[in-house]
Amino acid sequence: MDKKWWKESVVYQIYPRSFCDSNGDGIGDLNGITSKMDYLQELGIDVIWLSPVYQSPNADNGYDISDYQAIMEEFGTMEDYDRMLKSAHDHGIRIVMDLVVNHTSDEHEWFIESRKSKDNPKRDYYIWREGKDGHEPNNWGSCFSGSAWKYDEATDMYYLHMFAEKQPDLNWENPVVRDEVFKMMTWWCEKGIDGFRMDVISMISKAEGLPDGKKGEGELYGDYTPYVCNGPHVHEYLQEMNQKVLSRYDLLTVGECAGVTLEEAKKYANSQGTELNMVFQFEHMDLDAGETCKWTDRKVPLPALKEIMNKWQTGLEGCAWNSLYWCNHDQPRMLSRMGNDSDEYRELSAKMLATTLHMMQGTPYVYQGEELGMTNVPFRNMDDIRDIESINAFREMTEAGIFDEETMFRYICYKGRDNARTPVQWDDSENAGFTTGTPWIMVNPNYTKINAKEQVSRPDSVFNYYKKLIALRHTEDVIVYGTFELLMPDDENVFAYTRTLDGTRLFVACNYSQDTVSVEAPADFAGQKAELLISNYAEQGDTPAAVLRPYEAVVWKK
Repeated sequence: MDKKWWKESVVYQIYPRSFCDSNGDGIGDLNGITSKMDYLQELGIDVIWLSPVYQSPNADNGYDISDYQAIMEEFGTMEDYDRMLKSAHDHGIRIVMDLVVNHTSDEHEWFIESRKSKDNPKRDYYIWREGKDGHEPNNWGSCFSGSAWKYDEATDMYYLHMFAEKQPDLNWENPVVRDEVFKMMTWWCEKGIDGFRMDVISMISKAEGLPDGKKGEGELYGDYTPYVCNGPHVHEYLQEMNQKVLSRYDLLTVGECAGVTLEEAKKYANSQGTELNMVFQFEHMDLDAGETCKWTDRKVPLPALKEIMNKWQTGLEGCAWNSLYWCNHDQPRMLSRMGNDSDEYRELSAKMLATTLHMMQGTPYVYQGEELGMTNVPFRNMDDIRDIESINAFREMTEAGIFDEETMFRYICYKGRDNARTPVQWDDSENAGFTTGTPWIMVNPNYTKINAKEQVSRPDSVFNYYKKLIALRHTEDVIVYGTFELLMPDDENVFAYTRTLDGTRLFVACNYSQDTVSVEAPADFAGQKAELLISNYAEQGDTPAAVLRPYEAVVWKK
């Protein structure tokens, strides 16, 4: 196994708007992040993935960039950024930037020029098409509801926006666009950053001719995925990026790859290092989706989750590298989704979920507040919602009569992205210690009992459990590099597996229910004494038990 620092690291995602506010304006900022470096060092993480801090009009909370080489005024200045970067490095923490180059803001200088005229030098920086019979160029829908096309009166043409209409897609077929992007990336690398998380990077190459997508019965728009995800030139573009930028620096690179298959992932994250280090796949995130969209409140079936995780663990073994995550800024809190967020079981199930993930092969990602066991939020009504995806979906689904307002709001409370975006709960003071002002989004009212101040000093807290898990990854090669074998694949309550490296074996068993359940230890562990590596219950024997208590997680080593 080729050893790399990024394989042995644990990454912590910061969503700056919601992390820590230093100046009382209700919005998290760069100086707020700098103020928490001691906390992050105490947790033990190696890398911060920083969600976008570039200049942006905030149509999609910073994922609509108007200047890639300037800092959003709400977050501070470039001097504040440089100070944060230095502080992170002084604390032994690397910084990975969010690279958003499938699209820009419509307020970016490139697009302002592009829309002026058909013969503007920057016209071909974006994807413009004539309408068809007075309608859009094709039937694609946007990821954020509505058509993927926006009519522009100035030139009587449409531009493509796979996300919000203020996020026009860049035309990667234009080599000048690619050179502009690579020049910008090099500028950040020369500044001293340590990598890139690449937003929807699998969507940068569109199929020739932009054909209509298939429409299911009752669907408003055609399916764009065969023509946008993993397009015809995506690997060619990323290999060019690698040659001109990435290979020149010692970086962590991870691609958010919507629609990625196992075979495609082997290309993106190949062990030869010609493209990226790893990818984010979404198969395990889509298990509780409905037939036509993500909006449901159904639960994830454990056997299906195990099947998908096993496929990726074994399928990439030896030829590519996994990224491991339960939570991020685009997902609800996994504790409320797959665990039990009641007072009785919240901490046990938070630790259990963490154990399942962190003992697998791949680089684990911790999303801010996950290490505290933060939960979904009891939003009161749509006035509490800030996320453009949720707001657009509520309007589209209710106006089309697909869901009534009460049902759709319930689904948003369960699956909406704002669940992950409420402020980090630092202490039990007003606004959870996030700000002295008025928060840009509501604070989860459970901050008085779930907060960092209470947990850092309590040995059996969720925070200190994460700290142990992270420390184990830094000391046990078998956790990083060992092979994975799933056990009990059809069991509806137990997620169990082994990890093996050079004669060292781990047996991991996690109970996803509030019942006491039986577990089948592998033959070399059954009834045999073993070293207890970690457990979320205080008392354990010296041999793997035949039963697991509610939400119990245990890792044995031989």
